[in-house]
Amino acid sequence: MEVIPAKSAGFCFGVARAVRMAEELASSGRKAKMLGHIIHNDHEIARLSNLGLAAISSPEEAGEGDCVLLRAHGEGRAVHEILAAQGASVVDATCPKVAWVQRIVRDVEQEGRQPVMIGDPMHSEVRGVGGWCENLQVFSGPEEVLSWTRGLGNATDLPLTVVSQTTLRREIWESSLKILKKQCTNLKIFDTICDATHTRQSEAALLAARVDAMVVVGDPKSANTKHLTEICRLHCSRVFQIENADELPWERLSDGWVVGLTAGASTPASIIKEVIKTMSEEKIQGEGMENFEELVEQYTNTLNTGDKVTGVVTAITPTEVHVDLGCKQAGYIPVDQLTDDPSLKPEDVVKVGDTVELFVIRVNDVEGYATLSKKKVDAVKVWDNIEEACSSKEVMEGIVTEENKGGIVVSVKGQRVFVPASQSGLPRGAEMGELVKKKVQLRITEVNKARRRVVGSIKVVQQEARQAAAAEVWANIEAGKHYTGTVKSMTSYGVFVDIGGVDGMVHITDLSWSRIKHPSEIVAVGDSLEVYVISYDPEKKKISLGVKDRSTNPWQVFMDTYKVGDVASVRIVKLMTFGAFAEVVPGVDGLVHISQIADRRIEKPEDVLSEGQTVDAKITAVDEEKKKISLSIRALLAPTPAPAEEEE
Repeated sequence: MEVIPAKSAGFCFGVARAVRMAEELASSGRKAKMLGHIIHNDHEIARLSNLGLAAISSPEEAGEGDCVLLRAHGEGRAVHEILAAQGASVVDATCPKVAWVQRIVRDVEQEGRQPVMIGDPMHSEVRGVGGWCENLQVFSGPEEVLSWTRGLGNATDLPLTVVSQTTLRREIWESSLKILKKQCTNLKIFDTICDATHTRQSEAALLAARVDAMVVVGDPKSANTKHLTEICRLHCSRVFQIENADELPWERLSDGWVVGLTAGASTPASIIKEVIKTMSEEKIQGEGMENFEELVEQYTNTLNTGDKVTGVVTAITPTEVHVDLGCKQAGYIPVDQLTDDPSLKPEDVVKVGDTVELFVIRVNDVEGYATLSKKKVDAVKVWDNIEEACSSKEVMEGIVTEENKGGIVVSVKGQRVFVPASQSGLPRGAEMGELVKKKVQLRITEVNKARRRVVGSIKVVQQEARQAAAAEVWANIEAGKHYTGTVKSMTSYGVFVDIGGVDGMVHITDLSWSRIKHPSEIVAVGDSLEVYVISYDPEKKKISLGVKDRSTNPWQVFMDTYKVGDVASVRIVKLMTFGAFAEVVPGVDGLVHISQIADRRIEKPEDVLSEGQTVDAKITAVDEEKKKISLSIRALLAPTPAPAEEEE
């Protein structure tokens, strides 16, 4: 006899999680109770009862101060409300997949849609889901769906949202959907069949098709076990559903057969081991013994705390990540063991199907599940990478997480790196807090593994980058070349502009065609500025830059715009003893002689005008050769009437 086990058999993640929570509650010293059977397996319920987890049949039986564990299949909203009213606290072991279904029906009904569920209306999971909405329509399969949709009449546009029982057979789900898609025009679908259930059922079907007999281990009350048995019977004529090793049908199993073995999601690993051990000891002889010894070893060998393992991510929830370890142990990574970066969500760190290296931090040898840590493996790798980066002087990237005494802390691949203020790259006295949450590049300068201390420098990387950029600028600079620069500082005579590792000087006269007194009138430190090279001296490392567009001659602009006799709105830019200079167009000034400022004699121009004032003036003369313009304000003023003669 040869026995072939299905790879996916026994506790699914949701059941393993519920059992783990039950064990932790039983050992907590609290007044622990479980509401009903947390899973469909009498053997496991009896074991938990022996640990001190008393069972109650209704929420009303809970007392003040009790801590009540809710089953993996979930409960309705009313149960939570009753327990709260009784003064009891809740440990909710609802499978994350089931909790998702509960949220879906609750939310879609609030949106005005009709929730529909395909599943067994008497199953505890389905009843629990129904407790989260007012009117859940439940259909066991395509026949009931067809009958209901025909009764809709003209209401085929009814907004429906359909979900499934997590342990539903996929063929029932798909045939039901086919009818709904055909009959209903406003349909939303959520495929909520558990991946583990689908995988388990698919493996059982394939295995049953190639063996002489199938043994399905599980509690007869378990819907998952029933569905496995039904699926196996579609592909194999000899299927035996048993609850434990004592029920093995020896009289109906023949030597020389190939026997397949699978187990329901509520079947403890201990029972599966016992079945294999019993079959190995009593029925396997000769050549088959070697195979069964390997099989027994597969079920009896457990992981050990501290082991390094490799697994495949099978599901992600907000609180934990499910992992297939390639053995009978169910693996999970609590969210706090996933990463040291609190800003990341689980789906930011791993994706379903990813292969990950993990440390085993806790093992339940009896029930076959392991608590795993990814961040511990990552921490070891990070230390190796950090030490190597320090030796090789590699530039690394990280996020500034906090301002610290004397500097900042940067998270580099989850490792805290201290950067002193002097190495932050900011000017002395600058606020370190402005770097928080920003991405920076740095070099590791010190690693002390014993003290778990890492020191880095942002300044070194910036200096090297600036030196490289400066070398690039000097290698390619030429007169007339344009750059986009940043204003670094300014003086009364101009501004210094960084054009990529090199600072150049823009004299105040080359900033604008307009006459200005100080660069701050048109630019500020930090501004981006388009500049061009006027001249440069590689030996003295000096560059003269300009901003004015020399292709646009202000004098030509004036000549194209005005002629003698025109009136222009001008801005007084400078007052002299003999008159005032006024800007006609940017870069072109005209002179208003003191005699042309007013219609009366004045002592000095400032008696009438002030710098910055805008006035209207008439263009009275233009000297194209010397580029000089004469203006008159007086010409636009009405003549003052002569005083009237007095009568005698």
